[in-house]
Amino acid sequence: MEAPGLILFGLFLLLLLLGVRIAVALGSVACLVLWLFDQGVLGISPVFYSNIAKFPLLAIPFFILAGMILERCGISRRLVHLASLLVGPIPGGLAIVAVLVCVFFGGISGSGPADAAAMGAVLIPAMLAKGYDRPFSAGLVAAAGSTAIIIPPSLALVVYGVITECSVPALFAGGIFPGLIAGLSLIAPAYLISRRKGWGGERWGTPREIWVAFREAFWGLLAPAVILGGLYGGLFTPTEAAIIAVVYGLVVGMVIYRSVSWADLYRIMLDSAVASAVVMFIVAFAGLFAWTADRLGTVDRLARTLLALTDNGLLMILLVNLLLFIAGMLLDAISIYYLFLPIFMPLMRAYGWDPLWFGIVMTFNLAIGQFTPPVAVNLYVTTWLADTKLDHVAVAVLPFVLAMLLGLAVIIFWPSLSIAPALWFGLYQP
Repeated sequence: MEAPGLILFGLFLLLLLLGVRIAVALGSVACLVLWLFDQGVLGISPVFYSNIAKFPLLAIPFFILAGMILERCGISRRLVHLASLLVGPIPGGLAIVAVLVCVFFGGISGSGPADAAAMGAVLIPAMLAKGYDRPFSAGLVAAAGSTAIIIPPSLALVVYGVITECSVPALFAGGIFPGLIAGLSLIAPAYLISRRKGWGGERWGTPREIWVAFREAFWGLLAPAVILGGLYGGLFTPTEAAIIAVVYGLVVGMVIYRSVSWADLYRIMLDSAVASAVVMFIVAFAGLFAWTADRLGTVDRLARTLLALTDNGLLMILLVNLLLFIAGMLLDAISIYYLFLPIFMPLMRAYGWDPLWFGIVMTFNLAIGQFTPPVAVNLYVTTWLADTKLDHVAVAVLPFVLAMLLGLAVIIFWPSLSIAPALWFGLYQP
């Protein structure tokens, strides 16, 4: 790597170590390096704008808004109650409920931190009341919440699709089985740990209780079917699906449940606007940073360096995943997409990797990063909700990290798990 590239990445890492916000670090370093090496400062504004002026990215703020509306409806509480009655007295029953409900709500929110916050607010107090310890509860919900960026409609997969020009509906279909595998991989250690520590489940629900709980949760259970059914049926695009989700949430919250008032709607709109702005700023600045690295020739040199390491595709995909695992502990998923995909795309072509499969593998890996310290957004959310210390939760979350890594290995070695659903729905042609 030549001097401009070293300065670009060196300054970025330095700012991260100093605690500067990721978006600010990406944008400021890119602008400074472009100015220092006279590499087209006038291009900053058009590049910044073009990174966010893309129609598919409109799905992000609308899915964020839909998730917040549906969460405010009380759907999370209703889903937890129904799942608890169905799981019954199995050891670790409430822990299994936590995973199942997080996976299901991920099919509504599309965001790991949102999933962890919405579910954690309900599940963590319930788990603590039943004797589960605080670090375990926080670690489990943080890990389970990460499945939201794998399960469709994943905001992360929208960004991947925009960068690589891979079909977003096909990516959504490709995330179905891997998302379920992620959930199953977390249930195993949750059950084993709970059984060893004597954390019992709830009682079985009576048929009448289950029916009443199902009726109360019905509109929440229907939400993913409405959103994804129309998408896979070709009725609307991902962006239109996000808008449908918002309308559906408003009808459920304001007409059916009547749990969302006009005052609540104002607060929801404000919160979703702030969350969307944060995401879009990261998208814009990360894109500018990637454009700067490409203009300096750094991306091409790094790609050629990686290609020169080995001709073995298996070794290369393992090396790529190691890099992603380390990066996931330090950066958010969107920044990693923009920083690494320009380097990995030549590898995809050289080794013949399917872009849909690679997108699912990459996203699965980055999901693990959401609850792997030191920068673990889900973990910070649930640690605060559980009123415990991050170092204690970091130890408790290790079994879930290992379980997800095993799930990642399954996705890597069986590409058909990611590709087949998209083929079944007629959304993808390899």
